Order: sequence, then structure tokens, then C-alpha cells
Amino acid sequence: MHSRASQNRLSGSAFHSRISALLLAMLSTMAAIYVAGRLWQDAADRVYLIQELDKRSGQGESAISVDDTLKIIACREQQKQLSTLEMQLAAARQEGFVPKSLSKNEGAHSKKKLLAVIGIFTTFGRKKYRDAIRKAWMPSGAALKKLADEKGIVVRFVIGRSPNRGDSLDRQIDRENEQTNDFIVLDGQVEASEERPKKMKSFYIHAVENWDAEFYVKVNDDVYVNIDVLGATLTAYLNKPRVYIGCMKSGEVFSEPTHKWYEPDWWKFGSAKSYFTHASGELYAISRALAQFISINRSILRTYAHDDVSAGSWFIGLDVKHIDERKFCCSSWLPGAICTAV
Repeated sequence: MHSRASQNRLSGSAFHSRISALLLAMLSTMAAIYVAGRLWQDAADRVYLIQELDKRSGQGESAISVDDTLKIIACREQQKQLSTLEMQLAAARQEGFVPKSLSKNEGAHSKKKLLAVIGIFTTFGRKKYRDAIRKAWMPSGAALKKLADEKGIVVRFVIGRSPNRGDSLDRQIDRENEQTNDFIVLDGQVEASEERPKKMKSFYIHAVENWDAEFYVKVNDDVYVNIDVLGATLTAYLNKPRVYIGCMKSGEVFSEPTHKWYEPDWWKFGSAKSYFTHASGELYAISRALAQFISINRSILRTYAHDDVSAGSWFIGLDVKHIDERKFCCSSWLPGAICTAV
């Protein structure tokens, strides 16, 4: 009896030992698999990190932080937006240098497309000239609005601000404009003879941003214009998207500082000292696409000593139709001329 009981206890003990050994083996195997898996993952991560560090160290860079990563993501988003804008500009150059969203601008002053916006360049102390123009060819009051509504032509005097901002010169113009309401006052532009080319650029920028017109016209305040003939002449060029219309001329470049028409950048025009062909500054017109081009590129367009030369320089390298319209020659007294200089 005693030997049989002892055998039973021995066999039970062996059985429990085998189960314990089996469980231990299973746990050991699972632990080994887990550790091996983690070691493999850590190894893979280390390999990846080492590769990235090698790339960056080879480029002289260090590992980037979370903040840097967020900046990179933001830059990529901006790059996408920039790419979209570049595509728009590429398409715009096929249609007139600007995106369609800009060309559809209705303007702050007009809901329908006008034929022309005419800017009469004037300055301080020339009220008699302005009054003469108002009597001769520029309507006043309700007639000025009627001209825009019925014929699609807006006419305004163009002037900048006094170098001594707010002085009696500025106040005189403000009082005159309160009575006539026929000025474009360029608040950001100094009114001075040497600033005339910049004033011309500012006018086109202001006009194209406030009126949607087919043409933008610059005229001096000592020139009398036949508006009906001007309108008919401009209408003849409506089918041309990029036109520069005027009395085309060239002329000598003066390098002597004491000369009335001195050109500080005379050396840029070659040994012949002759300007390229451009429209006379008395009167000329540009199409909407060119005015938009000036507005978009305002910060990089170089001005020269004279406003007419400056305008001509902006268009000389573009796909622009230069039209030598002899009716725009105000000083020649030609029959059927649009204008007369006094």
C-alpha cells in the first residue's frame, strides 16, 4: 500500500513538472518572439534614422525639430498656391497679361465696360487752363456723367499732392474739386515736374483699378481734343488686344546736365544718343491689357526723365502693336486731327 501510494505521488509530481516545463517553454518562446520583434523594429527605425541623418549630414544639415517640420509643411502648402498662381499668370499672358479674375474687374466707379478713361495731366497754378478745357471740350456737372453713361468716356483732370502735404496748393485743388468733381487726386504721388513719369504710372494704376475701360488715354492740359473723333478712332482698334496708339516719334538723347531735356540715363541709349520710337506725350492711348500690365508690374517698371519715353520703354519688349496714328499729332495742324496743342 505504501509503495503504491508513493508511486502515485511520484507520477503526479512528474506530470505537474512536465506541465510547468511546457508552460515555461511557451512563455519563454513568446517572450523571445516579442523581444525579437521589438529588436527588429528598433533596428529598422535605427536604419531609417541613420539613413536620414546620413542624407542630412551629407548636405550639411542637422535633424529637424517638430517646429521645423510644421514650417516645411506650411511652405509646401504655399508652394502649391504659388504653383496655382503661376499657372494663372501663364494663362493670363495668352489673353493680355493678367488673370481673368482681374480682367473682370468692374471698377469702383462703373458697372459696365467703358470705351475710354481720359486723364488730363494738370498741375498747380493752371486753373485758367482747366477752365478753358471745361468750356471747350470737357463737359461739366450732369453732362460729364452723361458722357460716361451714353458714350462710355470718362474724363478727369489728374494731379498729385504738394510736397508740403496739406498746404494752400492742396487746399485750392480740394476746393476746386468740391465744386467740379472732375479730378483724380493721386494722394500718394508728389506733384512736381521731375515726378511726371511716376505720376503717369500712378494714373494708369489708379484708372485701371477704378474703371473697366477698353482704352486709357493720357493728354496734357494745353491740348484741345475732339472727343467724338477720338471715340471713333479708338473704336476702330477694339479688335486689337494690345495696342499703343499715338503720334510716334524719336529724338535726340541729351547728355548735358544743363540741357532742358537732360536724360540722366543717356548712356543706356547707345552711342547714337537717340530714343527708341514712342508716342508723343501730348496725347496717346493704351489698351486695357497694357494698363493692367503697368498696374501688375508697377514696382519693377523703370522710369526715365520723360513720361512719354518711360511709357514707350515699357512696351518695347512686349507683343504690342505700335500704331502711328497721325490724328494724334497735336502740333502738326493736320486736317481731321483729333487734337490741337495751344
